[in-house]
Amino acid sequence: MKMNIKKALLDSGITEDPITITEISGGSISKAFVVKTQTNAYFLKWHEEAPTDFFRQESLGLQFLDEAEALAVPKVYGWDTKCIVMELIDGSVTKKTEEELGRGIATLHCNEGTVFGLEEDNFIGELPQINAWEDSWIPFLRDKRLLPQIELARSLGRLFKPRAKKAYYILDHLQNWVPDHNKAVKLHGDLWGGNWLADGHGHPYFIDPAVWYGDHEFELAFTHLFGGFSDTTYAAYNEYKPIDRLFNERKPLYQLYYLLVHLNIFGESYGSAVDRILTRYAG
Repeated sequence: MKMNIKKALLDSGITEDPITITEISGGSISKAFVVKTQTNAYFLKWHEEAPTDFFRQESLGLQFLDEAEALAVPKVYGWDTKCIVMELIDGSVTKKTEEELGRGIATLHCNEGTVFGLEEDNFIGELPQINAWEDSWIPFLRDKRLLPQIELARSLGRLFKPRAKKAYYILDHLQNWVPDHNKAVKLHGDLWGGNWLADGHGHPYFIDPAVWYGDHEFELAFTHLFGGFSDTTYAAYNEYKPIDRLFNERKPLYQLYYLLVHLNIFGESYGSAVDRILTRYAG
């Protein structure tokens, strides 16, 4: 592995030899390493059997976020089929970090597009994420987000008959709960509490994107699912981009996509959470 990492550094334009290579925890998909040289430190992710284009899409996603001029992203030094080499972000969170994070997410959500989706498909976790362009929100939500995960769950034997009946009912009746519109904005796409970091000055950084143009509430709903965002962050967001008073009625439905993703990756441990949402809207 050390020789592979040394080659990855060289391929990324880093000519100094690594002095220490330390594997760190935190990733459920790739192995993660902090690599220190005489003068610098780097973060490297390694996935021996990464899907085709996996790290290329991560690099493109970070570029997509950087162009929004919302929050910083790590510099990418290079990538190939099995790894990506990036700037190491290593700091601690303060109240100012949390405020800056809220403003930054809101700023990202003010970057408007003309349609929903993205030029290319990418990944949510290791699963394909379908991004074919769509003019309206409900068709995109139904056909490019919920339906592919529901169909995948069925193929994996995780869409039992009662679960299937409710899932397809929701697909057919999204207009009962979700307003259709054409206001697409930039999204991080996988914005849970583990996908942002603070640097040594306390400034927040986006990491591990699954980007696309979508509905800002869809992303906001996911930030509430697993925690990692403080009241300070939400207050700063709301000050910059006020949250609709009906958001909480739609929030569980928007969380369904991510829970289906987890069901399909990790199995039935997420089944009860999926069922609660299905029952809420189709029970």
